Formats: sequence, C-alpha cells, structure tokens
Amino acid sequence: MARKLKIDAGGAVFGPYSPGISVKDHIWLSGQVDLSVDGIGAQTHGTLAKVDGLLAAAGSSKSDLVKVTILLADIEFFSTVNEIYSEWLGDSIPPARATYGVADLPGGALIEIVCEAFRGCGGA
Repeated sequence: MARKLKIDAGGAVFGPYSPGISVKDHIWLSGQVDLSVDGIGAQTHGTLAKVDGLLAAAGSSKSDLVKVTILLADIEFFSTVNEIYSEWLGDSIPPARATYGVADLPGGALIEIVCEAFRGCGGA
C-alpha cells in the first residue's frame, strides 16, 4: 500500500499544511515563498533555493520536475523571474509551467512557486 509522507526542510509554514507530500515517486510541493529578503530577484532566488531543499529532502531534484506554477504579485515581474528561473533550471528538461499575476500573496511575498515532480524521472 502507498503511504503519504511529509516532506519538510524545517522552514516556517503559514498554516495547517505540509511543505511537501510524497506518495511513492510522486512529489507535490506546496507554494513556497521567501520573506527573508526584499525585491523580486532576491525573493525568486530564495524561493527556488527552498524548492531545491524540499526536493533534496524528498530524494529528488529539479531535474525531476514535471509541473511548476508561478504566482506573481505583479505580472510585470515576469521577465525578471523568467530569466532567473531559466538559469536555475540549467540543462534540465524544462517542466510544464504556468505563470499568473495575482492580487496578493501570503505575507506580502512577491512570488510563490508550486511544484510537482516524479522521483527519478529526470535522470542523473
């Protein structure tokens, strides 16, 4: 029987949810934000670092990502975020992605990233 496992890298959460859940090789990461820094560039780098940490805690990496959703407090941030995100992906096969401009994000964050991955699907 498949069991649901909590993925947690020790970061703060804002409510009754798990930072990530894994069932067999399927991984879901809740929306991640970084409120420790200011500015869209710094928050994007920090949020992607949180994604890296959670994926590592799940025995995975960004190469296993299959779907990413990016929420932006201002859609004008799109080109900056897209450039940082592209560099972060490196040589990985880019996952499917959606990006939305939204009215507000938790804690006044400028960016929130939600991910889905399958452990081992991206190669070494």
